[in-house]
Amino acid sequence: MINWITSLFQTQKTVTKPDMKKFLIVGLGNIGAEYVNTRHNIGFKILDHFAKKESIPFQTAKLGDVAEFKIKGRTLLLLKPNTYMNLSGKAVKYWMEKENIEKENILVITDDLNLSFGTIRIKTKGSDGGHNGLKSIQSLLNTTEYPRFRFGISDQFKKGQQVNYVLGEWDEEEKSKLPERLEKSAEIIQSFALAGLNNTMNEFNGK
Repeated sequence: MINWITSLFQTQKTVTKPDMKKFLIVGLGNIGAEYVNTRHNIGFKILDHFAKKESIPFQTAKLGDVAEFKIKGRTLLLLKPNTYMNLSGKAVKYWMEKENIEKENILVITDDLNLSFGTIRIKTKGSDGGHNGLKSIQSLLNTTEYPRFRFGISDQFKKGQQVNYVLGEWDEEEKSKLPERLEKSAEIIQSFALAGLNNTMNEFNGK
């Protein structure tokens, strides 16, 4: 009886609490040179900009490219899944579990057709909105309640041309405006970790 109680106590002791100062920042996109400058890859582009700005390298790891950034006692793990968009949830779930990160501390960056170009919408939860990357994450995490950062790419395409538009490259006007939007996006990532989700929504939504 004593041995059983001791064993149970030891098992309970080994359960580690989530590290609330660790954050998983996920940029959604597709791997491959043909996708680098497409609208659908804005998640990758934002993380690449952030990493370049902070001089941190990405390393190829399991299910994605990963970079680590530390600031004011917080650790940000940047993840670009290499699973292709439709299986993004596989990478998100793996790294959440590996790094013991709660869903409240993940931020998923994705494109959004329902927002005009460059419009920012940060939310605590929501539907997948028909986005295959979000569908995969929702399915694997079994919840819609995780923070997401939607970056507007607008819906300026003709009927039946949605796929070509999403997988198409930015036009010249969008390219000229992207640098400022990428800089703003980098500010959002830091704010999420340092100021919290609610303050970040209040500060950046609609800007």
